[in-house]
Amino acid sequence: MIRPGAVAALALLTQGCATTPAPQADSCAPTAQFAFICGATKPEDLARIPGTPWLIASGFSTGAGLKLVDTQRRTATLWYRGRPDQADPEPAQTDCASPPDPALFTARGISLRVLSPGKAQLLVVNHGGREAIERFAVDFSRPDAAPILRWQGCLLMPPGQVANSVASYADGTVLASVLTRPGTSITYFVAGRITGGVYQRAPGEAAFRLLPGTALPGNNGLETARDDSGFYVVAFGLRQVVAYGRHDTREPLWRITAPEFMPDNIHWDGDRLILAGMVRDEPSCGGVRRIVNGVADGMACHRGYAVAQLNPENRHISLIAYGPPDPQYSGVSAAVLMGKALWLGSFQADRIAVRDLHYIAP
Repeated sequence: MIRPGAVAALALLTQGCATTPAPQADSCAPTAQFAFICGATKPEDLARIPGTPWLIASGFSTGAGLKLVDTQRRTATLWYRGRPDQADPEPAQTDCASPPDPALFTARGISLRVLSPGKAQLLVVNHGGREAIERFAVDFSRPDAAPILRWQGCLLMPPGQVANSVASYADGTVLASVLTRPGTSITYFVAGRITGGVYQRAPGEAAFRLLPGTALPGNNGLETARDDSGFYVVAFGLRQVVAYGRHDTREPLWRITAPEFMPDNIHWDGDRLILAGMVRDEPSCGGVRRIVNGVADGMACHRGYAVAQLNPENRHISLIAYGPPDPQYSGVSAAVLMGKALWLGSFQADRIAVRDLHYIAP
């Protein structure tokens, strides 16, 4: 669990800074907390390319696609542009005859798996033009050059199912979480009702299938265990991380509740399993998220954020960083550590945020 002192400090910090005056809405100038990398619309998820200064950011908006972020120069550029040299399809391993249309490419959750030195697979949840998991090859073998991205194929989601996050096992099996299945809504999971599920597709299988026992209130962030023995999925409506075994998902192995924030994405970042999300009880937003007139509020009010590390062995959550509402940044959904710098993604903002850390929890 997060230490009580840290929770108290988080509450005091968010209360004490709720009335910070806002600069101009179109400004990309630093705030009291953050510097910004602008031009990255709704960078909902982040992935670090290990051993390099590069980050990958998704873009949860039509045409926002993928951004390649140079953390040394602090710039972001559109990475996938649909050029002919960015496609190298594998017909036997794709449901799609053509790459995603860059004008429609709407990238949500992402997952990077290193396959060999300098080579990785990037899986991307795409809502633009099709509901699919797009598969890219990433070549980062040249330290003096930017990584190279090539589309290899896609795995279509079952009809009516909209993926949120994606992860994989070393044998190529792909997992995808669905936040709200047809007939359910965000309001349902805010009320604690079951809405989602985790779907799996192994190599050679023709389609994704729902894993029994994985239906939760708001299946969100997703990550596999280091030894491929199972996976972790965020139940957003409960603020929980729920662990499952790989070969029998009918009952969870365990679950843990994040006490003072709402975890969104969950990823391995080096040897750390990182959670990031918004503060649960935000005074400047009237407290916790509520259902008003039968509809869950849209989280438009700026909330504070928290980033934490989860140890799956002892199920202990250690707080890494937290902060109050920021006038230029809200909707924190992902985090990556680069040295002593913390990089934050958001499902709402038009930029990536970065702040320095003086201490990182062991």
